[in-house]
Amino acid sequence: MLKKALKLMHEFGAAGVMGSLGTCIVIAATAPRQPLAAVAATWQTVAAITRYLFLPSLALVLITGLLAIAANEPYKNAAWAWLKALLGISMFEGSLLTVVAGARRASALATLAASGGGEPERLAAVLRMQWGGLWLLLALSAVNVVLAVWRPRLTWRKSRH
Repeated sequence: MLKKALKLMHEFGAAGVMGSLGTCIVIAATAPRQPLAAVAATWQTVAAITRYLFLPSLALVLITGLLAIAANEPYKNAAWAWLKALLGISMFEGSLLTVVAGARRASALATLAASGGGEPERLAAVLRMQWGGLWLLLALSAVNVVLAVWRPRLTWRKSRH
């Protein structure tokens, strides 16, 4: 029962991660480029999605994934499971530095630019980083799904002494 509950929560979390990233990409792709107040509102929306949906979903995926490894003896020796865990932890760290913080930065810079201040080049650089970060995290999420479905027979290399 515990294993099934962990799997279900892990899958719900994965849907939240990929759904929130996809939503942020659609919002960013269809957002107005002017006026800057609209740009600021767009990135406030993206920041809210990353904070209230993406991060909790990613945390749920990480926690349930690690608990699933602990609860399933075959997973403990499965390289694919540990690769998924490593990718998930990397996503969490990377998302905090790029997507979550970047959405807040983009919103603040656009708000500042709308009021006549700020540097448009800096805003453009942050928006490029956001766009790339969203796509990268979505790609890593897809890799994790493929690993979970395919479960390749990766092997550990044993050193010969």
